[in-house]
Amino acid sequence: MTFLIGAAFFFFGAICASFIGVVVARLHTGQSFLAGRSRCDACGMPLVPFTLVPIFSHVAMRGRARCCGARVSPLAPLSEFLLGALFVLAYLSAGITPVLPLLLLALSLLLALVLYDLAHQILPPVLLGAFVVAAAATGFLSASSLEAFAGTLTAALFIAGSLALIHYLSGGRAMGFSDAPLSFGLALLAGPAALPGFIFSFWIGAVIGIVLLARRPAGSRMGVEVPFAPFLAAGFILAYFTQWNPFTLISALYLY
Repeated sequence: MTFLIGAAFFFFGAICASFIGVVVARLHTGQSFLAGRSRCDACGMPLVPFTLVPIFSHVAMRGRARCCGARVSPLAPLSEFLLGALFVLAYLSAGITPVLPLLLLALSLLLALVLYDLAHQILPPVLLGAFVVAAAATGFLSASSLEAFAGTLTAALFIAGSLALIHYLSGGRAMGFSDAPLSFGLALLAGPAALPGFIFSFWIGAVIGIVLLARRPAGSRMGVEVPFAPFLAAGFILAYFTQWNPFTLISALYLY
């Protein structure tokens, strides 16, 4: 029974991710994401229903558009698989409780923010505000007590304040200011795992940054601009679902 429910959540998450991709692609373009057929990015032909099936259509067509044969970005099926997997994890961790719908909404909005940041290197306020509200509601309902939520709120303010300070001290070159409210929402969502999530974000960002720098052409002095929102999302979500605390490992190494 658990497997069937988990499979249902996976497919629901994949469908939500497909819709989120449409919202992100049409946001601030004047197009409605509730009406109008999706079209091929390469030739502009309307897409038939078969090509809109999450994950399956991309695999069945071997990553190419059915209408013109152009190669299709793997970002869509990857995001569909990722949100499907996160929906399953959310169900397993929260169960069928009042927290679950809010958690699923927060994860969906977070995916929209990450996809938009990857495409435009900016976080739209409408999505960012909605995510912070959903994350705060999720964190409040998940907290064991008001005192525990107050502790999470303090950690969230500290994390967001740290990123805002980095933004101002670097003149906006190190990261955008919108990363501060994003981290505030992520910390409220993560609860007791907020500080570990903050650390994981910088670890993941450092590893990806080193890889990108290593792949630069020899002799190139151009900087590499990478949106930080995906690293924040990855770090906090990793900490939330694993509940792994790096401070425990650091303390063990210190005592050893």
